Amino acid sequence: MTTAPFTPNLYACWHPVAYAHEVSNKPYASKLLGEMLVIWRSSDGTPHAMKDVCIHRGTALSLGWVKGDELVCGYHGWRYNAAGMCTLIPQKAASTVIPSKARAIRYDCIERYGLIWVALRSPQRYALPEIPEFENGQWKIVNTGPFNWNSDASRQVENFTDFGHFPWVHPGLLGDVNRPVVPDYKVEIRDHVLHYTIVRPEAPNSDDFPVFANDQVLAPERRSRYELHLPYTIVLRLGWGGVKGMVYFFVSQPIDKNHCRGYCIIGRNYDLDQPDTVLQAFEDTIFGQDQRIVESQRPEQVPFDLADELHLTFDAVAINYRRAMTEQALDYYPSGRVD
Repeated sequence: MTTAPFTPNLYACWHPVAYAHEVSNKPYASKLLGEMLVIWRSSDGTPHAMKDVCIHRGTALSLGWVKGDELVCGYHGWRYNAAGMCTLIPQKAASTVIPSKARAIRYDCIERYGLIWVALRSPQRYALPEIPEFENGQWKIVNTGPFNWNSDASRQVENFTDFGHFPWVHPGLLGDVNRPVVPDYKVEIRDHVLHYTIVRPEAPNSDDFPVFANDQVLAPERRSRYELHLPYTIVLRLGWGGVKGMVYFFVSQPIDKNHCRGYCIIGRNYDLDQPDTVLQAFEDTIFGQDQRIVESQRPEQVPFDLADELHLTFDAVAINYRRAMTEQALDYYPSGRVD
């Protein structure tokens, strides 16, 4: 019986641990749900995930290197294959006799949508969302961030779905202070996914960041169709009444209870020649404006008890998200609870 900051169901979910381009031919250190990981690629490019600990002396395996299809510890040169088995102990004269305990803990690991995903327990609780726009070759895909915040992943996700803050935190970019009313919308929960659509006011395209496809100079509106996949993933499809569209794929990595890392991948079927840096600079600005607000929230973790904060009708996403996380046993354990 040990204290645990997370419920077992969170360990059985797929979580991002790196952008795919961050993991090359060298071991990459990451942290997920308080567990230090090493991510590395074998010679065919397949990613692998292990606990970032060598069984010999507890050294971080991420300080070593990759040789062929094996990960080499940088302290004593012990080698581990993709299954986590130690294949070589250079200090042993009879190096073919490897103790059965000489192995690294491995985790399920996949690559999709330009991200490396890890689940710390099997079987996985939910599949990754389907985003055909990202795989049909007709949409331009732009990676933004990543965005490291001193907050819990649920706070980062809730902020992404909060409609009421746009005019105040992002005036002239995402909202208009002269049109602050949040229109009515409904949230439908199917399995582990929250579905909701809203047509809301937005600011005209700015000269600094011409990233959206609204052509209206005055009082533009956008149609936003959300899928919030528990626990920390959002697929947002934007439209302005025409054929031009944009897909936001946002997912937060729960590093630990007070830290997260957000990945925001954006696809669009217009302005295909615009440099990626324009959209990346826009998201750096937006997430920077959000970060100072969210990092001020107390507690750092979302309080899943609905009685702990005041909720109004325009907070329907937060209400349903917190309720669904609790019902799916994806909320944090209360202090002192044991696994």
